[in-house]
Amino acid sequence: MEPDDNRRTWAERSGAYSPAYYARIGANEVSDILRTVFEYYVEEDAAILEIGCSSGRHLDRLRDEGYTNLTGIDINDESFDVMAENYPNLAATGTFHTGAIEDLLPEFPDDAFDVIYSVETLQHIHPENEWVFDELIRVTGDLIITAENEGNSPLRGRGSEKVSYVNDEFPLYHRNWKRVFSDLGLAQLIRERGNRDTVRVFRVL
Repeated sequence: MEPDDNRRTWAERSGAYSPAYYARIGANEVSDILRTVFEYYVEEDAAILEIGCSSGRHLDRLRDEGYTNLTGIDINDESFDVMAENYPNLAATGTFHTGAIEDLLPEFPDDAFDVIYSVETLQHIHPENEWVFDELIRVTGDLIITAENEGNSPLRGRGSEKVSYVNDEFPLYHRNWKRVFSDLGLAQLIRERGNRDTVRVFRVL
């Protein structure tokens, strides 16, 4: 799948994996792991950005925990209408941007955020656009947190296949996230394996 086709798939998504779909599911195991990580590492007034925030279920959990400086990016413009309906306090107090991260990240200044995190979003970045990982580091002052699907096999998605397709529709690119960000100069602090996703916390050195 070409990068533009990949982005269009998510921008126009309805049904499964859409903003409404995730709003119905609500907070989950990853939300709980993120809450614990933030409690330990992140001050309540930290500037926080979620990449691929959808309708805001993870951000809303952080808001409930007292975090106030919350920003989200999502490519599907329905995300924020669904957020306003399901998480109205978050919608009223956060800052949100519609668009592809490849387009939006370069607009932010250096160290714009203390923490950037992603839940099952970076795994859909096309290999031609892996330069956005450098952009994540540029605009982050302290932590990058990945919660990505690394598979349920003993290799957790690090087998020989570089890409698989979810429901034969859209690609999931298998990456060794520790290697990706360690090679870019970050230090991995935590790896927490969940039932579906592996949460990794990296510190910008």
